[in-house]
Amino acid sequence: MSDVIETLERAQLREGLPKFKAGDTVRVHFRVIEGQRSRIQVFEGIVLKRQGSGARETFTVRKQSFGVGVERTFPLHSPKIDKIEVVAIGDVSRAKLYYLRGKVGKKARVREKRYGAGRRHRRRPSRKTCPSWRPSRSRRPRPRRPRPGRDLNVI
Repeated sequence: MSDVIETLERAQLREGLPKFKAGDTVRVHFRVIEGQRSRIQVFEGIVLKRQGSGARETFTVRKQSFGVGVERTFPLHSPKIDKIEVVAIGDVSRAKLYYLRGKVGKKARVREKRYGAGRRHRRRPSRKTCPSWRPSRSRRPRPRRPRPGRDLNVI
Protein backbone atom coordinates (compact mmCIF):
# COMPACT_ATOMS: atom_id res chain seq x y z
CA MET A 1 0.00 0.00 0.00
CA SER A 2 2.81 2.42 0.80
CA ASP A 3 4.35 1.83 -2.64
CA VAL A 4 1.18 3.15 -4.27
CA ILE A 5 1.23 6.28 -2.11
CA GLU A 6 4.91 6.87 -2.81
CA THR A 7 4.44 6.61 -6.57
CA LEU A 8 1.50 9.04 -6.46
CA GLU A 9 3.52 11.51 -4.37
CA ARG A 10 6.53 11.23 -6.68
CA ALA A 11 4.30 12.11 -9.65
CA GLN A 12 3.14 15.29 -7.89
CA LEU A 13 6.64 16.63 -7.15
CA ARG A 14 7.62 19.75 -9.08
CA GLU A 15 11.02 20.18 -10.68
CA GLY A 16 13.02 23.34 -11.20
CA LEU A 17 12.35 24.85 -7.78
CA PRO A 18 15.10 27.14 -6.44
CA LYS A 19 17.06 26.19 -3.34
CA PHE A 20 16.18 28.33 -0.34
CA LYS A 21 16.12 27.99 3.43
CA ALA A 22 14.93 29.84 6.52
CA GLY A 23 16.15 33.43 6.52
CA ASP A 24 16.11 33.87 2.75
CA THR A 25 13.93 36.57 1.23
CA VAL A 26 11.69 35.06 -1.45
CA ARG A 27 9.06 36.34 -3.86
CA VAL A 28 6.24 33.81 -4.35
CA HIS A 29 3.95 34.19 -7.39
CA PHE A 30 0.74 32.46 -6.28
CA ARG A 31 -2.36 31.91 -8.44
CA VAL A 32 -5.50 33.16 -6.68
CA ILE A 33 -8.91 32.07 -7.99
CA GLU A 34 -11.77 34.49 -7.31
CA GLY A 35 -15.01 33.16 -8.73
CA GLN A 36 -14.44 32.53 -12.44
CA ARG A 37 -11.33 34.72 -12.66
CA SER A 38 -7.79 33.87 -11.64
CA ARG A 39 -4.86 36.22 -11.12
CA ILE A 40 -1.27 36.03 -9.92
CA GLN A 41 -0.61 37.49 -6.48
CA VAL A 42 2.98 38.21 -5.44
CA PHE A 43 3.91 37.64 -1.79
CA GLU A 44 7.43 38.74 -0.82
CA GLY A 45 8.94 38.16 2.60
CA ILE A 46 11.36 36.23 4.79
CA VAL A 47 11.11 32.44 4.98
CA LEU A 48 10.43 31.53 8.63
CA LYS A 49 10.52 27.78 8.22
CA ARG A 50 10.47 24.81 5.89
CA GLN A 51 8.62 21.78 7.12
CA GLY A 52 7.85 18.26 5.94
CA SER A 53 9.20 16.34 3.00
CA GLY A 54 8.07 15.06 -0.35
CA ALA A 55 4.79 16.29 -1.77
CA ARG A 56 3.66 17.49 1.68
CA GLU A 57 6.55 19.93 2.16
CA THR A 58 5.50 23.47 3.13
CA PHE A 59 7.23 26.76 3.82
CA THR A 60 6.06 29.83 5.73
CA VAL A 61 6.80 33.38 4.54
CA ARG A 62 6.43 36.48 6.73
CA LYS A 63 6.26 40.09 5.61
CA GLN A 64 5.40 43.44 7.17
CA SER A 65 2.35 45.09 5.63
CA PHE A 66 1.54 48.59 6.93
CA GLY A 67 3.25 47.82 10.24
CA VAL A 68 1.42 44.53 10.73
CA GLY A 69 3.16 41.17 10.35
CA VAL A 70 1.51 38.86 7.81
CA GLU A 71 2.42 35.17 7.53
CA ARG A 72 1.39 32.78 4.83
CA THR A 73 2.12 29.07 4.50
CA PHE A 74 2.55 27.64 1.01
CA PRO A 75 2.76 24.00 -0.09
CA LEU A 76 6.09 23.79 -1.92
CA HIS A 77 4.87 21.50 -4.72
CA SER A 78 1.47 23.16 -5.19
CA PRO A 79 0.34 23.64 -8.80
CA LYS A 80 -1.04 27.04 -7.74
CA ILE A 81 2.48 28.39 -7.23
CA ASP A 82 3.53 29.94 -10.53
CA LYS A 83 7.15 30.58 -9.56
CA ILE A 84 9.42 31.24 -6.59
CA GLU A 85 12.23 33.81 -6.82
CA VAL A 86 15.03 34.07 -4.26
CA VAL A 87 15.58 37.80 -3.74
CA ALA A 88 18.29 37.65 -1.05
CA ILE A 89 20.13 34.95 0.86
CA GLY A 90 19.87 35.35 4.62
CA ASP A 91 22.71 34.70 7.04
CA VAL A 92 21.05 32.95 9.99
CA SER A 93 21.99 29.91 12.03
CA ARG A 94 18.51 28.68 12.89
CA ALA A 95 16.11 26.40 11.04
CA LYS A 96 13.00 28.11 12.43
CA LEU A 97 12.86 31.89 12.84
CA TYR A 98 9.92 32.18 15.20
CA TYR A 99 11.69 34.94 17.14
CA LEU A 100 10.92 37.34 14.26
CA ARG A 101 7.22 37.23 15.17
CA GLY A 102 7.76 39.46 18.19
CA LYS A 103 9.82 42.04 16.31
CA VAL A 104 8.63 44.96 14.20
CA GLY A 105 10.42 47.37 11.87
CA LYS A 106 14.20 47.36 11.66
CA LYS A 107 14.50 44.80 14.44
CA ALA A 108 12.73 42.25 12.23
CA ARG A 109 15.48 42.41 9.60
CA VAL A 110 17.73 39.45 8.80
CA ARG A 111 21.40 39.93 7.97
CA GLU A 112 22.15 39.04 4.34
CA LYS A 113 25.12 37.29 2.84
CA ARG A 114 27.43 39.89 1.33
CA TYR A 115 27.81 38.41 -2.13
CA GLY A 116 24.05 38.17 -2.72
CA ALA A 117 21.93 35.68 -4.62
CA GLY A 118 23.18 34.33 -7.91
CA ARG A 119 26.72 35.76 -7.67
CA ARG A 120 29.82 33.80 -6.86
CA HIS A 121 31.87 34.71 -3.85
CA ARG A 122 35.07 36.49 -4.89
CA ARG A 123 38.21 35.47 -3.08
CA ARG A 124 40.69 38.05 -1.91
CA PRO A 125 43.89 38.20 -3.97
CA SER A 126 46.94 36.40 -2.66
CA ARG A 127 50.54 35.95 -3.77
CA LYS A 128 49.60 32.77 -5.63
CA THR A 129 46.77 34.28 -7.68
CA CYS A 130 48.31 37.71 -8.32
CA PRO A 131 52.12 38.07 -8.31
CA SER A 132 52.05 41.89 -8.09
CA TRP A 133 49.83 41.90 -5.03
CA ARG A 134 51.28 43.16 -1.74
CA PRO A 135 49.58 43.04 1.62
CA SER A 136 48.48 46.42 2.91
CA ARG A 137 50.73 48.17 5.40
CA SER A 138 49.38 48.25 8.88
CA ARG A 139 48.38 51.73 9.91
CA ARG A 140 49.28 53.34 13.14
CA PRO A 141 46.28 54.37 15.21
CA ARG A 142 45.35 58.00 14.79
CA PRO A 143 46.07 60.23 17.77
CA ARG A 144 42.99 61.15 19.74
CA ARG A 145 41.79 64.68 19.26
CA PRO A 146 40.39 66.52 22.24
CA ARG A 147 36.64 66.94 22.18
CA PRO A 148 35.35 70.49 22.29
CA GLY A 149 34.53 71.62 25.81
CA ARG A 150 36.77 69.07 27.53
CA ASP A 151 40.11 69.78 29.14
CA LEU A 152 42.48 66.82 28.86
CA ASN A 153 44.93 68.14 31.49
CA VAL A 154 42.41 67.97 34.34
CA ILE A 155 42.41 64.67 36.19
